[in-house]
Amino acid sequence: MSDLSEKRLVRETGVAARVVQVIEGPIEGLGFRLVRVKVSNANGCTVQIMVERPDGTCAIDDCETVSRTISPILDLDDPVGGAYYLEISSPGIDRPLVRVSDFARWAGYEAKIELAVPLDGRKRFRGIIGAPDAAALTVPVDLPDVKEGLPGRVAVPLRDLSEAHLVLTDELVRESLRRGGGPPQDADDVEDADDGDEAEDEAPVQVRVIPQPNRPKPQGATKGKPLKPKPSNSKASREKAAEAVRAAGPKKPVTTKAARLKGRDSFH
Repeated sequence: MSDLSEKRLVRETGVAARVVQVIEGPIEGLGFRLVRVKVSNANGCTVQIMVERPDGTCAIDDCETVSRTISPILDLDDPVGGAYYLEISSPGIDRPLVRVSDFARWAGYEAKIELAVPLDGRKRFRGIIGAPDAAALTVPVDLPDVKEGLPGRVAVPLRDLSEAHLVLTDELVRESLRRGGGPPQDADDVEDADDGDEAEDEAPVQVRVIPQPNRPKPQGATKGKPLKPKPSNSKASREKAAEAVRAAGPKKPVTTKAARLKGRDSFH
């Protein structure tokens, strides 16, 4: 398969994009592929990173390996800029489709697709996906229950892809288990395709808390130069200073060199 089909079609923005920039190279160096980075407000702030092997599988040990590698990198670069929970997980059964190869691997199964640019006046499509065309430019989608006179198949341009994921069905669960790409799940837990809700991902998740204290700098502080303590002007401080002066006794007069010379001349 060409390198083009292995490039991610969906690109993150904002904080998630900064996280991708920091971790994508190290993850690929371990032999894994980055699927998606998502930053949410769960538990204050949660950074969810989905990874997988090139064959689409991901075990708990794989999540732990990735976590041990990228955690210190994230600590050092700090792309989030605050405290957050770090989750390393597999894509799950109703996985995101982010590469041309994902569409090719799961051709024949139902998916939800959203485009950044409307196609014939609509951005959202749901149907059975086919294999991408030879140039990896479009993917066919067979639409169920279309109105009379409207086409039952559309060619979705992959360059305009905003988001896509498989729809959890009995057939998908059975095939995922056969391929080893998802955890066991009862058929009763599969949500009906018409309810519009995504099923909860049961993939193994590794969670680690990353502390990031935000201590405000003292006013007037400069890098590398500690602040000098300001003298206190409270009543207690003034009384303490006066007591120290009394204990030291009367100060001896200080005679400068000029005064000594002048006094010497007065005796002649």
